[in-house]
Amino acid sequence: MAEELETKKVIGLMSGTSCDSIDAGLCEVTPDLKCKLIHGINYKYPEHIRSKLFQIFSGNASIKDICQMNFAVGECFAKACNTIISEFGKPDFIASHGQTIYHAPQDEKLDGISLKSTLQIGESSVIAKETGCLTISNFREADIAAGGEGAPLVCFADEKWFKPTGKNIAVQNIGGISNVTMISHSHPTFGFDTGLGNIMIDYCTNKFFGMPYDKDGEIAKSGNISSSWLDCLLQDEYYFKNPPKTTGREYFSPLYIENALKFAPPEPKDIIATVTALTAKTIIQAYERFILPDIDIEEVVIGGGGAYNPTLMKFLRTYLPKDIKLKTHEDYGISNNFKEVMAFALLGYCTYYGIPNNLPECTGAKKRVILGKTASCF
Repeated sequence: MAEELETKKVIGLMSGTSCDSIDAGLCEVTPDLKCKLIHGINYKYPEHIRSKLFQIFSGNASIKDICQMNFAVGECFAKACNTIISEFGKPDFIASHGQTIYHAPQDEKLDGISLKSTLQIGESSVIAKETGCLTISNFREADIAAGGEGAPLVCFADEKWFKPTGKNIAVQNIGGISNVTMISHSHPTFGFDTGLGNIMIDYCTNKFFGMPYDKDGEIAKSGNISSSWLDCLLQDEYYFKNPPKTTGREYFSPLYIENALKFAPPEPKDIIATVTALTAKTIIQAYERFILPDIDIEEVVIGGGGAYNPTLMKFLRTYLPKDIKLKTHEDYGISNNFKEVMAFALLGYCTYYGIPNNLPECTGAKKRVILGKTASCF
């Protein structure tokens, strides 16, 4: 007989494509698959660890570097957990997304063997050892093994949390990459990566202003959008590809951005304004191409770092049809900052109890599967 579901306290761990910090959140997950954030922190990577991660992202790292960083990042994740544990005590278990260093969902083949793959580091055995907690990790691999793209996985949580509203809601996360989950009362839930989120904005802000990101969208607010450059950027083939689809730093790489900057306006603040508009425009165009022909969107609910950028939110409101409401996760009692942490706490809960926790309509998998692997504490 299946084990009876109980309420569990779970620390969710997430480090996204922006790699600005490890997001850690103590959550309470209930048998009806609702999730409440008790406490969340943004744990900063040590300077040289973060620098090494960006070397890996850029392809300037050895196999030795990747091997060592898998364990080093695991220790950083454990330190983030122990910061919470020191105040709130041990959770029932930990659910870690890890740090994606490469995501290759394209169905390439070598000698007839599929090369579709993904790699997240942050060794779960280290997390389990350093915290004394059972740790669930490696959520993406099972979906890829089932024929999917291993992403987006947060759609599962979006369906559980927003479906009960009875509304047609586009749940839009804007992290390094932007992804949407479409919740509808008339269609099955589906989702995909819309394209760039903050990656290009952050890169250009660092390059031209020596800042890690455009705080409060102030630089973009002071600049002017270059319509000709924006139109050029919007022609990228990814934006026209039919879902299900995912993308990441592998595609929108520093080389990609530098090539795009060859055609940029001369004024740096205009560059920031234009790439911020690009993120907003690609999101809305994705709705126009792949959602609105079949579903009338009633609300767009924004989460992730983009929700804290007033200029980006203004552009979204400008490009979005006026009859569609624009909200943030906070309007639904869900943290903009820790939403993905909460989602992986829920995914981990399902792994723990053997509940299938992918959505094939979102990832392209051939069937529902149980995502995640378990590392026992010792």
